[in-house]
Amino acid sequence: MSTGRTYTHDYKVQAIKLAYEIGQSKAAKELGISSNTVSTWVRNARIGKIDIGDDVKLDKPLSASERLAILEKENKALKKKIADLEEKNEFLEEASAFFAASRQKYAKKKG
Repeated sequence: MSTGRTYTHDYKVQAIKLAYEIGQSKAAKELGISSNTVSTWVRNARIGKIDIGDDVKLDKPLSASERLAILEKENKALKKKIADLEEKNEFLEEASAFFAASRQKYAKKKG
């Protein structure tokens, strides 16, 4: 059951850091929020959905589902990049063909 409260990114980062220092349950109790909320934030930080900065290292090994979520996120980003590069490549091929044809017309007029 959601309370409808929203938390700032900085608040979440501080809560995640606290959870790693004293444990998720204690951090939740100290902050007055649900331990499920803290657990979700920690999980999201581990899989890269919440950026907690480079100064914090989450040293626990990732679960299979967390590794899968990270790989799916990377795969989605790579597919997007491939599509963008294919689009640019197609444009460059068309531009190259245009300029090659233009050059041939110019050469025929001169020759």
